Amino acid sequence: MIEVRNLYHAYRGENYVLKGINFSMGKEIVALVGPNGSGKTTLAKHFNGLLKPTKGSVKIDGLDTREHTVAELSRLVGYVFQNPEHMFFEESVFKEVAFGPKNLEKSEDEIRKRVSWALKSVGLEGYEERAPYSLSGGEKQRLAIACVLSMKPKYLILDEPTTGLDAKAEKRVVETIRSLKDNGHGILLITHDMNLVLELAERVVLLYKGEKVYDGPVEPFFDIALERYSLETPELLKLAKKLGVSFVRSTDELIASISGGVL
Repeated sequence: MIEVRNLYHAYRGENYVLKGINFSMGKEIVALVGPNGSGKTTLAKHFNGLLKPTKGSVKIDGLDTREHTVAELSRLVGYVFQNPEHMFFEESVFKEVAFGPKNLEKSEDEIRKRVSWALKSVGLEGYEERAPYSLSGGEKQRLAIACVLSMKPKYLILDEPTTGLDAKAEKRVVETIRSLKDNGHGILLITHDMNLVLELAERVVLLYKGEKVYDGPVEPFFDIALERYSLETPELLKLAKKLGVSFVRSTDELIASISGGVL
């Protein structure tokens, strides 16, 4: 369990950018949303110790982040940054994914097993000898996830995981995220993409000016005036409303609703 209690954070010489945040999550998909500057990334960086609380506390499975290093916490919480290329520096996919387990001083056999498992988990088996920078955008995103997975963290933070991807690549990343959830990972999605929230999230946390203004189920979240927070209502929900359907999460659900459940 990730547990945040009365968290305040201020960068040196600045006002608080997080103000009294209370939050917890387990093995679920939580979407963390809000306009630029709302504190989303600042909050997420507390979960693996990249930032420490100015006031309040953050605990990961009972471990106080003030008392543990980033290296220790990264074994529990993996962070995939918005631009996956910033994570790459090895000459091959295999070496890239193996880097984390090597730092954990795992045996060569264990490293091979972890690399194989991580690449299979994201649909990149057979890519071991490819150069990371030769991959497509969606493949790079999945490789970044594999690099974190090879450390076998319990929780994953995915920062804007579908930004800049075409529809096919986005679909594959979404499938990967679903698979990770099914395999017992807790997943925090930092995103501006309300379609991704609609499709994947089990819960939504909305930050605004450093404060938590919503934390709850997906359906009532979309009743909020999202434009106030520089967020856009998905076109699917706009269409559903015009057709007199209260809430759906997919095109198939919409079709089923207006056809009486007969597809």
